[in-house]
Amino acid sequence: MPLQIVSHPDYDAGFAADHRFPMSKYSHLMERLEALDLTAGLNRPEVIAPQHLRLAHDATYVDQVLTCTVPPRIEREIGFPVGERVSRRAQLAAGGTLLAAHLALEHGIACNAAGGSHHARRAQGAGFCTFNDVAVAALALLADRQVGKILVVDLDVHQGDGTAEILAGNPSVFTFSMHADKNYPVRKVASSLDIGLPDGTGDEAYLDVLADALARLSHRGGWDIAFYNAGVDPHREDRLGRLALSDAGLRRREHLVIEHFRNARVPLCGVIGGGYSTDVIALAARHAVLFETASTFA
Repeated sequence: MPLQIVSHPDYDAGFAADHRFPMSKYSHLMERLEALDLTAGLNRPEVIAPQHLRLAHDATYVDQVLTCTVPPRIEREIGFPVGERVSRRAQLAAGGTLLAAHLALEHGIACNAAGGSHHARRAQGAGFCTFNDVAVAALALLADRQVGKILVVDLDVHQGDGTAEILAGNPSVFTFSMHADKNYPVRKVASSLDIGLPDGTGDEAYLDVLADALARLSHRGGWDIAFYNAGVDPHREDRLGRLALSDAGLRRREHLVIEHFRNARVPLCGVIGGGYSTDVIALAARHAVLFETASTFA
């Protein structure tokens, strides 16, 4: 069976090519996946229901995004204005992660070609993140009683502060973040497990630490689903990262994570997370590795 992939053309909100956030990577990622003949299992999401957004976010903030009335102070923290296209994109990406989670529960593995907006907190967005799609999807699954125990594995180079804040104290969710210790955000929010890596950490050290962490998580066991934020900003050429993974290191990381959860028979929902490069074609190719690897386990 082909890998179940969730995507929508409106994941790309049409930013200028020189914008600090490389919005066109979503379109280029799908072009890359089509060239690799990986889109046979393509699914189109709908905008997520507002009641699902309110499980993770303050109702006032949700309404501000839906009506495009986000205060300028919060827009500055997000990093771009929240107009109609950005609002729609955020709603679609959250809907996409929830759909991918449903597909993962059905098929064992599925990936959203967006998502991983882990800096969005309960009361506002931040760090290029409008809605926290993984937190929204996790809480929606729990509210619908489709699962009872959730694991979030966040390997974006930046600590998953928003996810940690929203899900803190929820006994049904365990959050794990492995990131560059000295990178954004300056003020971290404690996950269930945090591993901060020193600047310049390369392939071998990174993968050794990750393998050990996955083994520790497996001892807890009993996960009904795992969400995997496969940010590619730990790459050594990423302009907002401080780590030093190579292309081969990223590919080994994806194989290590996906193989671990497939062998454990834990449904896995992948999201693409962060990646920041002026070479958007190369960036899309890095993001595509998640899908290439996942397709071999589908």
